[in-house]
Amino acid sequence: MSTDSLYQELVRLRETLENHNYNYYVLDNPSIPDAEYDRMFRRLQEIEQQQPEWQSAQSPSQRVGALARGHLPEVAHEVPMLSLDNAFNEDELTAFQQRVQERTGVTGDLQWCAEPKLDGLAVSLLYEQGQLVRGATRGDGYQGEDITANVKTIRAIPLSLRANEQGEFPERLEVRGEVFISLASFERMNEKALAQGSKLFANPRNAAAGSLRQLDSRITAERSLDFYAYAMGEVTPARQLDNDSHYARLEQLRAWGFPVSRETKRLTTNQACITYYRDLLARRDALPYEIDGVVFKLDAIALQEQLGFVARAPRWAVAQKFPAQEQLTWLRGVDFQVGRTGAITPVARLEPVEVGGVVVSNATLHNADEIERLGVRIGDRVTIRRAGDVIPQVVGVVVDERPANSSAVEFPSRCPVCDSAVERVAGEAVSRCTGGLFCGAQRKEAIKHFASRKALDVDGLGDKLVEMLVDRDWVQHPADLFKLNALQLASLPRMGQKSAENLVNALARSRKTTLARFLYSLGIREVGEATAQNLANYFGSLDALMAASEEQLQEVDDVGVIVAAHVHNFFREPHNQEVINMLTQGERAVYWPEVAPANAASLDLAGHTYVLTGTLEQMTRDEAKEQLQARGAKVAGSVSGKTTGVFAGANAGSKLTRAEQLGVPIYTEAELIKLLES
Repeated sequence: MSTDSLYQELVRLRETLENHNYNYYVLDNPSIPDAEYDRMFRRLQEIEQQQPEWQSAQSPSQRVGALARGHLPEVAHEVPMLSLDNAFNEDELTAFQQRVQERTGVTGDLQWCAEPKLDGLAVSLLYEQGQLVRGATRGDGYQGEDITANVKTIRAIPLSLRANEQGEFPERLEVRGEVFISLASFERMNEKALAQGSKLFANPRNAAAGSLRQLDSRITAERSLDFYAYAMGEVTPARQLDNDSHYARLEQLRAWGFPVSRETKRLTTNQACITYYRDLLARRDALPYEIDGVVFKLDAIALQEQLGFVARAPRWAVAQKFPAQEQLTWLRGVDFQVGRTGAITPVARLEPVEVGGVVVSNATLHNADEIERLGVRIGDRVTIRRAGDVIPQVVGVVVDERPANSSAVEFPSRCPVCDSAVERVAGEAVSRCTGGLFCGAQRKEAIKHFASRKALDVDGLGDKLVEMLVDRDWVQHPADLFKLNALQLASLPRMGQKSAENLVNALARSRKTTLARFLYSLGIREVGEATAQNLANYFGSLDALMAASEEQLQEVDDVGVIVAAHVHNFFREPHNQEVINMLTQGERAVYWPEVAPANAASLDLAGHTYVLTGTLEQMTRDEAKEQLQARGAKVAGSVSGKTTGVFAGANAGSKLTRAEQLGVPIYTEAELIKLLES
C-alpha cells in the first residue's frame, strides 16, 4: 500500500472511530458490534506504530470514549479514568504476561487479581467525610458528566461509608466501578417498554447507560441498576490504604460498604489466569449479568507503580475478551421454515461470519412484527447476536450502509411446505400454516396427537413408532394409519409379528369413537377436550360443524373470536378437507354415533360443573366424563366453591377432602349412574 493510501486509511479510521465513540458513549446507541470496533481500533494502532510521525493527541487511540454530553454538568477527574488494553486469545495473554515479567524483572510466576469484565458503564464515586458527594461518568477519561442524583438511586451504592474493623474510613475516597443491569431486570424493562409501545433497548449495556444518564433521576430509580466496585482513585489519608495488594484493596472496599463481584479471585500463577478465563467463559451464560471478558491486574501495588501507564491504559492490566457475541455481516436472503406446530419462522441467510466462536450462516428473524420493527431488507448489513446455545438472531441494521438494490422481505401467504393457506389471527405475532393434517412439517406431531389417549387412543402407537412410520414415508397423514397391515409392520425394528397384529387390531378398535374425540384428534389450534365436546354437542354432526360460519361458531359455549377463527380456517383449508374425507369414508373409516345437536334440543346438565375422584367400578372416569359432557356439563380437575358436586369412587383422596371443607355435595357412583340414566 502506498504512503498516501495508508494515510487516507488512517484518516478514515480516526473519523469512523470518533463517530462510533459518539454513538456509543454520548448517544448510548452503538451502530456496530464491539468486535467490529475492536478490529478497526487495532488497525489504527498498527498504522500509527508503523508511522510514528502520524501519531496525534487527537487520535482515538489516545483517548477513552468521547466528550461528555452538554446537558449534564461536566466533572474533571482528579486522577484520569483510563481504559485497558485487550488480549483476544491465550497467546496474546501469555505475551502480555511475558512483557510484564521482563519490565518488572520478576523471573517466576506473578500474582494476579482476576475479575469479570462487566458490560456496563464505568463511574466514579467521590466520598468526603464518609458521605457520597458526587457521581460521575468516565466520559473521555479526563472529564465526565455529573450524575450524582442518579447514582444515589442505585441501592448497591452506599450513601455513607461503613467504618472498618478499626473504626476508620478515609476522609476523602474516590471509588471506581461499573454500573450495570441484570439480565432479569433488562427483560422486565423491555417487557414494560413493549407494553407501553416504547422503543426497546438493544442490550443490557445500552439499558444501563441510558438509565444512568437520565435528566430525571426518578426514571433511573425505576430501572433496577446494580454496581460493582473494582478500583480506587484518590484516597486521603493514604496511610489507610493497603499498600501491598490490589485484591486486599478490594476487600477494603467491601469493608467500607461497596459490592465487589464474587467472581473476583487472587491467582498465584500465570497459568491460573488461563484456567480462570476458561472457567468463566464456560459459565458466562449462566451468570445473572452480561460480561464480555476477564480483567487481569497485577496484584502487587509496588509492581503496578513500577510499570506505570501508557497514554490510555495501565501497563499492569489487560482485558482478555471473550469471543464476540455480536458481529456484522450481509443479509443475502430470507427463507421461511415451518415448525411442528405450523408456526412459520423467517430465517435470514447470511454471509458466513464467526460469532461466539461458531461460524454462523443463518439467523432467526422471529416473525413479521420483528422484521417490521428492525426495518430490515434483503441486502442490508446487519448485526448478528449469538449468546451461548441461543439460536443466532438478527438484532440490528446498519442503515447507513444499505445498498441501492436492497429489497423488502415479503412474508408468504401460502405455506412454503404444503401450499396451504397461512393464517395470522389478530393480536398474535406468529403466522401459521392451516394445513395441520396435511403439512409435511407438522406430520409427526399431528399423527402423535391423533393417536394419543384422549384422542383416538391407539394402544401401542408410541412416539418412536410414529417417527419410524413417517420417516419411511408409510404414513403421510392420519388416514394412512388405517392402511397399515401386520406383515408390513412386522418388518420394523423391534416389532414382532404379535406386536404388529396387536397394533393393527388397536387401530381397528380406535375407529369407533365419538365426534368429540374425533374433533380433538384433528389438532385444531386451541381446541381441547372441553371445546371439542362443546362443538360436538352444539352441532351434532361433522358436516354441520364444517359448514358453520365464524359467527355461528361463536355461539358455542367457550368459543370466542380467536378459537372460532382457528376452527373456521382449519375446515376451509382444502388439504384438511381431503384428509377428513379419507378418514370418514370407505371401509376403514372412523365412525361415531349420531349426536342430537344442542341447538335443536337443550342439554339438561348445561351450567353444572362436576369433579370425578377415586376409582369407579362400573365405568372408567374417562367414560363418565364423556357422558357428563355429552349432557352439557363441565368436568373440572379440581374442586372449588363453584363445583356443583363431586362423584367419589373408592380410595378418593384430596379432592374429596376439599369438597368436605367447602361443603360441596358429594355423590356415590350409584348416584352418578342414576343421573346418567335419567
